[in-house]
Amino acid sequence: MTLKNYNLSFFAFSTILLVSFLACKKTTPADNSNNNNNNNNNTSILPAVYQKIYGASSITTDGTWVYIKTKDLPDHKSVYYPTPNPLHEAFSGTTYGGLNFVKNPNSIIEQSGTFKIPLNPALNSAHVATPLGPIGIAINGVPFFNQYAGPSQPLTGEMASFDRYYGHPQQTGMYHYHVEPIYLTTVRSTKSGLMGFLLDGFPVYGPQEENGSTVTNDLLDVYHGHAHPTVDYPNGIYHYHFTANSPYLNGNGFYGTPGTVTQ
Repeated sequence: MTLKNYNLSFFAFSTILLVSFLACKKTTPADNSNNNNNNNNNTSILPAVYQKIYGASSITTDGTWVYIKTKDLPDHKSVYYPTPNPLHEAFSGTTYGGLNFVKNPNSIIEQSGTFKIPLNPALNSAHVATPLGPIGIAINGVPFFNQYAGPSQPLTGEMASFDRYYGHPQQTGMYHYHVEPIYLTTVRSTKSGLMGFLLDGFPVYGPQEENGSTVTNDLLDVYHGHAHPTVDYPNGIYHYHFTANSPYLNGNGFYGTPGTVTQ
């Protein structure tokens, strides 16, 4: 073989090796830029309904879970914001249920939380009980809590501490709603609008149906929800509602399998 023919053969062989290497590299899962080392940055399959969570720091998905990050800073005024904050307001008079307002000793403190919920929620016959602490997230990034002030303790003792928009912070400064978030149902959305999601991925709506009728507890199951089409889910979906009476948001447990909350 001449030197010239040898160089051509070596060049062709090198080209084949390079193409093969690039092809293998392109299909290696660890190098898939959409996976980004499982950092949940693939937003191409995120349903449009999650765009309604305007108070989140970020919303991403890995195709199985949705990750919603929040700082838990309500976008409305509250007596629980520290005085220098422009959203601080003095508050007196009555609050939820006509109770005379009694301020609790806590203040709103910025949080760093990530809500991990199923992208495709499904019934779980175990119906895991809702815990104390966050059980879901509102569209303004504020957590939902269940119907208890403590283990099996009704809310009646602490409802007087709800601010003008029916929320308050707990000991670590985490602001939250137990009952209808009236800033969302009367200012940012409507009584029948999407209020957020519980940890099992099923949506939460306000205390009215889209036809304007009021939702009462006897229209819901023991988990405080039912299934039918909504404006966000025209093919129908199980969903929760806020109501005026206990359990307000959730009853005997999650309808589906809950995700997690990390701080």
